[in-house]
Amino acid sequence: MQALRCGTVRKAVLRSEIIDDPVKFDALTPHWWKLWEQSSSATPFQSPAWLVPWWRAFAPGELATVAVWRGGDLVGLAPLYLEHGTAGSKLLPVGISLSDYLDILAVRDIEAAVVSTIAETICSVGWSQWILSDLPQNSAGLTIAHPGLTVERPVIHAACPVLAVAGDETLAGCVPARRRRQLRRARQAASRRGRLALASARGDQNFLNQLIRLHHARWVGHGGGVLADPTVQQFHGLSLPLLDAHGLVRCWLLAIDGTTVAAYYGFHHRGRAYAYLGGLDPAYAEESPGAILIGHAIAESIREDAREFDFLRGQEAYKYGWGAVDRWTMRRIWTRS
Repeated sequence: MQALRCGTVRKAVLRSEIIDDPVKFDALTPHWWKLWEQSSSATPFQSPAWLVPWWRAFAPGELATVAVWRGGDLVGLAPLYLEHGTAGSKLLPVGISLSDYLDILAVRDIEAAVVSTIAETICSVGWSQWILSDLPQNSAGLTIAHPGLTVERPVIHAACPVLAVAGDETLAGCVPARRRRQLRRARQAASRRGRLALASARGDQNFLNQLIRLHHARWVGHGGGVLADPTVQQFHGLSLPLLDAHGLVRCWLLAIDGTTVAAYYGFHHRGRAYAYLGGLDPAYAEESPGAILIGHAIAESIREDAREFDFLRGQEAYKYGWGAVDRWTMRRIWTRS
C-alpha cells in the first residue's frame, strides 16, 4: 500500500493503493458498502452488489482500481480497469455499458481530498486516455483535476428521463391525464381478457428466468434484447440476489388468468425509484401489460416516499408520455499532459 505525502495535514492521513487482483477487489466488499452509504452521488449502480458481479462476469481487461483509506476505513474508490489496444491503453470504469450511472465514490466530508488522491495515484498507472462516462451532473468524477493531466471539457453523454413524483397512488399529482386515461383503459382491457394479478417478486433466479423469457419475447426478431447475451444473464444472476439482500430491488410480475405476461425490474434508493428492465408477452400487447406495470411501479414509489421516478438511459417515446423530463449524464476524458 502506497502512502502519499501530499504536503498538507488533511491529505497526509490518506493512503492509496492500486488494486489489480480480482480476489482483493472482491475483498473490498464490506468496506465498499460502508463507503457507498456515505457517498453523496451513490446509486445502486455503484454498489459492490452491481460492480463486483460485473467484473466476475465480463473482466474485459486488467483491473486498475484505486482505493483510498483513512486508517482502516475505505473513504474513496475509483473502480477502473485498463483496456489495451493498438492505439494505447484506455482507463475505463468498471460497469461500463450496462450501468446507467457511474462515478467515483468518496466520503462526503473529505471528498475533495479523496478525489485529489485518486487523481495523483492513477497517474502511476500506464494509460494514454482515461474516460469516465454516465457521470451524474453532481458527480465527484467531474471535479477530477491534476497538473499531470489534460482534461477535455465535459460533454453531455446520455439522457435519463426523470419524473418528479407527487400526490398519491392515483398518479393524479404527477402523471398527465391522457396517460392516466390510457392506463385505466389498459387495466380494463386486461381484466376483460382474464383475472388480473400483480405480484411482488423476490430478486432471485425464478424472477430472472421470467424476465429473460419475457424480454426475449418482446425483442425476438429485433436482436433479442440485452438479455440475449449469456454473459449478461450470468451477470444478473450474480447481481440480482445481492441487490435484493440489501433491499434495493423492486420486482413485479403481471399475470392474466394465471399466465405471467409481463415483468418489471427496478430499484429504490434514497428517495429515487429506477426503472431498469422489463419484458412482456407480445400476445398480450393490446392490453399494454408493460404500461400497467410501470403505473404500478410509480404508485409504489409514491407509497415509499420517492421524490423521483427515473426511467434511466434512453429517449424512448413512452417515457415522455408519463411526464418524464430529460436529465443528462456527462462524459469526460483525460490524457497525459
